[in-house]
Amino acid sequence: MKYIDEFQDPELARRLLDEIHATVTRPWALMEVCGGQTHSIIRHGIDQLLPEQIELIHGPGCPVCVTPLEVIDKALEIAARPGVIFCSFGDMLRVPGTDRDLFQVRGEGGDVRVVYSPLDALRLAQRHPDREVVFFGIGFETTAPPNAMTVHQARRLGIRNFSVLVSHVRVPPAIEAIMRSPSCRVQAFLAAGHVCTVMGLGEYPELARRHRVPIVVTGFEPLDILEGVRRTVAQLERGEHTVDNAYPRAVRAEGNPAAKAVLEDVFEVTDRAWRGIGVIPQSGWRLSGRYRDYDAELRFRVDGIRTLEPAECRSGEVLQGLLKPHECEMFGTRCTPRTPLGATMVSSEGACAAYHLYRRLRTTPAPREASPVA
Repeated sequence: MKYIDEFQDPELARRLLDEIHATVTRPWALMEVCGGQTHSIIRHGIDQLLPEQIELIHGPGCPVCVTPLEVIDKALEIAARPGVIFCSFGDMLRVPGTDRDLFQVRGEGGDVRVVYSPLDALRLAQRHPDREVVFFGIGFETTAPPNAMTVHQARRLGIRNFSVLVSHVRVPPAIEAIMRSPSCRVQAFLAAGHVCTVMGLGEYPELARRHRVPIVVTGFEPLDILEGVRRTVAQLERGEHTVDNAYPRAVRAEGNPAAKAVLEDVFEVTDRAWRGIGVIPQSGWRLSGRYRDYDAELRFRVDGIRTLEPAECRSGEVLQGLLKPHECEMFGTRCTPRTPLGATMVSSEGACAAYHLYRRLRTTPAPREASPVA
């Protein structure tokens, strides 16, 4: 069978697929809210191995992709200022702002550096006390704890020339927003295992109960995803809607208490805009009052930002699960990893990047049908 021999345990993969095929009796739409899962699904052809009644919808699971254009433009403005060392993970350098990206800022003389940890940026601040060092802190609940700990360390050590441009988002409010959308077709969720490793399962039972959707916590390997789909389909077929942990080797119900404690100390929950989606209440973090001096937005007072999304970019629809990447007319033509219109084509977790990397020659753009959620 296509792709199966690439799995770590092909025989187990066949058994899981056989059980899924034997269980499903009607169409079901499942959404994964994790860019790593999306890439695994497309790379290994999992969506093509499943019964045709099962549709996998790619949700807003890429943190780079959902970072608002306004925040990216603020990052570009700060990075271009004299005396600033602007630090970011590599994914962010190619994400287009309104009229340029961080690579272009660097080419124009800005001191933009790729780091592999927020602590790298803090060490730069220690080595360059005459410079302002700014770290671009993005991500879901997974990357928030090390960023929070770095701010805590900066305060403890009295390092004053360090700040963070914060754009952290939270998964449960995004699920709530998806389910409340009038365009929603999602009937179940594959929850991101790494997010639940940090935060645990506490926020999910109420979501499952209120919206009557199964939520199955799933890992990232192909077998993890197949097991998650198997459990999800079984619940759907039985008419159940509970939270199921299919990733127990990493996820505990209570999550990681130490990580949650540092998050509670350094951050506070706030409304947050998601690129292509809009403002989702209580869906993000900002620095709490004790650490507000380390907020780059406040330190640099970047005002007057006017953003403009490319009119032809449909990444917002992709992030909402309304459109598959290859259904966009710009996919693979005007929009490629070298000439991206939106972040979903740039990020290593973006759905458009996954389709372009693994499936470009096997897809054909479809006519425009879907429209963004208001």
